[in-house]
Amino acid sequence: MPLTWNDSRQIGEALYDLDDSTHPLTIRFTELHARILALDGFTGDPEDASEGILESIQMVWYEEWQEDNDPEDDPYAR
Repeated sequence: MPLTWNDSRQIGEALYDLDDSTHPLTIRFTELHARILALDGFTGDPEDASEGILESIQMVWYEEWQEDNDPEDDPYAR
């Protein structure tokens, strides 16, 4: 099933599945944008990404990361 910018939940989960060791909040939006474009099945227009969309995707990835990591290991949770 193709993914577009409207699929924040699926994209965030896919990013976590591909890289569960990187803290999502350490990724710049330019890098996040590139990672999303590289996802298998992503068909969205690169120009349609906005800061709000990227932030939404990053927050889903962060939620996934938090589920599997100790809060003590999260410098952003303090």
